[in-house]
Amino acid sequence: MSLIRDFNLEDAHAHDDARVGRALGPLLEGDDVGQVWVLSVDGDLVGYCVLTWGYSLEAGGRECVLDEIYVRPSSRGLGGVLLETSLDAARRAGVNVAFLETEAHNERVRAFYLRHEFSLEDSIWMRRVLVG
Repeated sequence: MSLIRDFNLEDAHAHDDARVGRALGPLLEGDDVGQVWVLSVDGDLVGYCVLTWGYSLEAGGRECVLDEIYVRPSSRGLGGVLLETSLDAARRAGVNVAFLETEAHNERVRAFYLRHEFSLEDSIWMRRVLVG
């Protein structure tokens, strides 16, 4: 949870331990809704990645959203290892296409994803909150 708090603080997202805990539950119980990957160095947890499953005609079937990935800044170079490891697992789980969203102001993270073969799209994400 401390890594998720750090990620939300760094990316200026609201954080609520209870809400995050409820959302993590199904992810940690099995592979039905997605996967959580963690990265440790010398026994210290330094990063995590969350993939969630979806299904799309445009993607030709199963797709995933790279919902969150965070590696503590002192662990430079390991973010790519965590990303590629989790995407390999998604491929083995039958995923055809991986999607992600970045904040408009975060050019540094988009450069990271471009180095890892993601491409910019013309699509614009929109959202509607259905449950408070």
